[in-house]
Amino acid sequence: MITKSKVINLIMEKLPDSQVKVENLKGNDHLEVTVISSKFNGLSLVKQHQLVYSALKEELASEAIHALALKTKTPS
Repeated sequence: MITKSKVINLIMEKLPDSQVKVENLKGNDHLEVTVISSKFNGLSLVKQHQLVYSALKEELASEAIHALALKTKTPS
């Protein structure tokens, strides 16, 4: 089981300027994560998602996170 705060901390380590929101969709391993970061400026949606996936690589591989609905945005 992974906590919301752990997910937020892992993403913030990779993207220090980000704002992160985590919601449980089903149990504690199906998550919806929204990340807002200036690091996403000029990047395609795929590249933005790859940055977040890289921060959660171990948790996804171990299935601590079984399903991830991901939304990425740049600051407005």
